Amino acid sequence: MERLYPTLFRRPAYPVSPKSREALDIHIKELLDLGVIRKVGHNEEVEITTPVIVAWHNEKFRMVRDFRSLNTYTVPDRYPIPKIQIFLTQISQAVYISTMDALKGFHQNVVTPRARKYLIIIVDCGVYEYLRIPFGVKNAHSHLQRMMNEIFPEELSEGWLII
Repeated sequence: MERLYPTLFRRPAYPVSPKSREALDIHIKELLDLGVIRKVGHNEEVEITTPVIVAWHNEKFRMVRDFRSLNTYTVPDRYPIPKIQIFLTQISQAVYISTMDALKGFHQNVVTPRARKYLIIIVDCGVYEYLRIPFGVKNAHSHLQRMMNEIFPEELSEGWLII
């Protein structure tokens, strides 16, 4: 992605409560340990988004990022995603149903070095870049579906549903 847009998403770190700070630190450490992000020095040429910690109904915390500005300038990847109505029709006729859940599926795809500068997050303890695709980036779902289709071609030819 060339720089065809104004600098819309360079923001300072949001202030967080002590409880959110603890959850954010845990999440950042987990992403570092998994090799999903790495700490980088601040660079004026990078685009920065600020993560926010939200509490779910089960009282667990989740880190979310607002990539809407970036997504506005991202060329859509039109790779086909299965339609839910077709999926529901096919699954209703299934004899066997089994599920597998890829751990942090979006994080299984590597971010190219050229794209990393657009996937920078800032928190009060540092600046980090994504090495793996984060959830919320416009084409993440297309990349994940393409990867699943490439991994399971035989299963798809046998009528498996992989989403």
